[in-house]
Amino acid sequence: MPIKLPSDLPAFDVLSREGVMVMSERDAARQDIRPLRIGLLNLMPKKIQTENQFARLIGATALQIELTLIRMSEHQTKNTAAEHMAEFYRSFQEVKASGEKFDGLIITGAPIEHLPFDDVTYWDELCEVFDWTQSHVHSTFGVCWGGMAMINYFHGVKKHILDAKAFGCFRHQNLDPASHYLRGFSDDCVIPVSRWTEMKQEEIDAAPALTTLLGSDEAGPCLVEDSKHRALYIFNHFEYDSDTLKQEYDRDVAEGTPINVPMNYYPDDDPSQPPQNRWRSHAHLLYGNWITEVYETTHYNLNEIGS
Repeated sequence: MPIKLPSDLPAFDVLSREGVMVMSERDAARQDIRPLRIGLLNLMPKKIQTENQFARLIGATALQIELTLIRMSEHQTKNTAAEHMAEFYRSFQEVKASGEKFDGLIITGAPIEHLPFDDVTYWDELCEVFDWTQSHVHSTFGVCWGGMAMINYFHGVKKHILDAKAFGCFRHQNLDPASHYLRGFSDDCVIPVSRWTEMKQEEIDAAPALTTLLGSDEAGPCLVEDSKHRALYIFNHFEYDSDTLKQEYDRDVAEGTPINVPMNYYPDDDPSQPPQNRWRSHAHLLYGNWITEVYETTHYNLNEIGS
């Protein structure tokens, strides 16, 4: 089954050209099944790029997905056209007031790592989102800063500033091969990393409800399951396109920002060479496994979620 998207959303054409099965709302209405309702709370500045990345991953499964794009209510984005936001996004307060429920919610990262959580302008509303997930979302997936914010809010695990940016493609070990979320995973895999902060494994281990599923000797813990709050937290970027790290590197070089060449990304670490994608298959495995787990454990009646 494909992912259901508005036919005028840019992701519709992008994914169609890539061979991802997408369908319009009209075509979806003809199928006598209940699609999984997945929300994407998009905190990234490049909204359209992020929409494409996550829609590509969750739309590659055999289930019909209905994707809802959500924004923080008062925060105004500077990098995406207001017309796009008005047409395709709903504010969290609007979603909350409607009383509707979701099978899954993805909360993206945000380029505000150096700020203490309490200094983020929309922190109070984001905490409201976290509480709301416990009664209105069956499974939540926090990504990078979004995952760090959730694990801090629910468990007090702190984020720590790194001396240098963790930047590149790092090998991660499969620490729990029996996990449903790691079905089909190799013993290790490559994952893009781009962050100035880290979570410490010993602090995660101190929280009884948390289980680390993927971790790296170089980059630290990566994927953490929170059984108490029906959540996954991933601190790295399986969703990245092949050239996303290149875009970040080229931007910093152009702006004169000190930055190392992303590790293990370009052939022979040569930025003049086109980068190679070595994480795509595991990215699809992880998000496909998450969607499958949501499908197998969620309530058929959406109203029963959170009960």
